[in-house]
Amino acid sequence: MEFFDFGTIFFLVAAVVIFFQLRNVLGRRTGNERKPFDPYSAPRNGKDAAANSENVVSLPRKRGAADEPVEDAYAAIDAFAKPGTDLNKGLRAIHDADPTFNPKTFAEGAKMAYEMIVLAYADGDRKTLKNLLSREVFDGFVSAIAEREAKSEKIQSSFVGIDKAEVVAAEMKGSEAHVTLRIVSELISATRNKAGEVIDGDPETVAEVKDVWTFARDTRSRDPNWKLVATEEED
Repeated sequence: MEFFDFGTIFFLVAAVVIFFQLRNVLGRRTGNERKPFDPYSAPRNGKDAAANSENVVSLPRKRGAADEPVEDAYAAIDAFAKPGTDLNKGLRAIHDADPTFNPKTFAEGAKMAYEMIVLAYADGDRKTLKNLLSREVFDGFVSAIAEREAKSEKIQSSFVGIDKAEVVAAEMKGSEAHVTLRIVSELISATRNKAGEVIDGDPETVAEVKDVWTFARDTRSRDPNWKLVATEEED
């Protein structure tokens, strides 16, 4: 017959005591226990809703143009153009038609478009021009490119940078927004004939170029892109 040693008896007694203590603590219902959480069930009363709201993060409601105070809606425009001027009124009219319009952002985009158009014209890149020009302006540019190609002439052009890009006019024409900029840029440009001789410009000289360009966009269209609709070279 086997006997338990003292150590075995001690641990056996300790295990029994711990078991009864845990049963006293965990094995009884007091009536105050929380029900299991069901993420798919809606609160049945206001009290439950208030309790559950502690675990909810409220997202900010997106404000529409109607909710935005007038002074906030025109803040970017008033900082860009002096209130009361024709330019300010024109920019406000465009903002009314398209609340996402920001004149500063537009001007930055127009500068990028200007450089792309100038270089695309020099390279005869019709595909790039088609995406940036209105039909009428595109036809004029393509006609000049075709004439140049027929004579086997090539334009060697390097864009140095834009010194100034100033919005000088803005207006709504029906549903179309029109914005005009005066752009002063620096460009190295030379036209060579079939023999490679320079017939116009100078490949070694940085020239100052002054242009007045007008961009337009139909505010009813989902297409956010503006297109060049008029060009004028300033003396």
